[in-house]
Amino acid sequence: MSSSPLKGRLYEQVARIGKALASPKRLELIDLLVQGEKSVETLAAAADIDIRLASAHLRALREARLVDTRREGKHIYYRLSGDDISRLWITVRRTAEDHLAELRLALAEMVTKPHELHAEGRESLLEKARKGEVVVIDVRPVGEFQCGHLPFARSMPLAEISDRLSELPPDRDIVAYCRGPFCLLSEDAVALLSARGFRVRRIADGVGEWAAAGMPVERTKEEAA
Repeated sequence: MSSSPLKGRLYEQVARIGKALASPKRLELIDLLVQGEKSVETLAAAADIDIRLASAHLRALREARLVDTRREGKHIYYRLSGDDISRLWITVRRTAEDHLAELRLALAEMVTKPHELHAEGRESLLEKARKGEVVVIDVRPVGEFQCGHLPFARSMPLAEISDRLSELPPDRDIVAYCRGPFCLLSEDAVALLSARGFRVRRIADGVGEWAAAGMPVERTKEEAA
């Protein structure tokens, strides 16, 4: 018997993953879930789509076994089905950056000083943070910080920075990060703090990129099983 039909079925199963990823909004939802478990309502708001559309996209991701769910009362919470899904997203995104000039140009337009994004190695930054030579701030929502953050980072959500300036030392460099290269929260934090006279820059890494590089990630709460 020819192996062609069997081979066809094999490729068809692999193609389920490609089909699930073939949507900008579904990729955005995966990027959000790299930060930690979220409800449908939270995901819809963060992705700027209505709940019905968010549910449809999440259903497609679940059918491809890329996400899992749990129910708590009337709410459904989604999470990535494994750390390998986070690595898959980062690999796809990096491949796109390497091969698509259009994406590189779009990324350069997102930030005011793109040359600063990779100005320092991860190990060097970690060592400086450990010694207190720099202050690393995580400007994502608190819940995302609790699910995973860079070692020695302080949780300082963007919306709270203006009211917490006294917590930041004026004589040390501040490094801000958020959800990764496609996130502008840290860019906004840099603009705000620079205007107040702080020495501040951002890094492109989010928790997913940090973990994918084999760097340690700390958690202050465990996600529900």
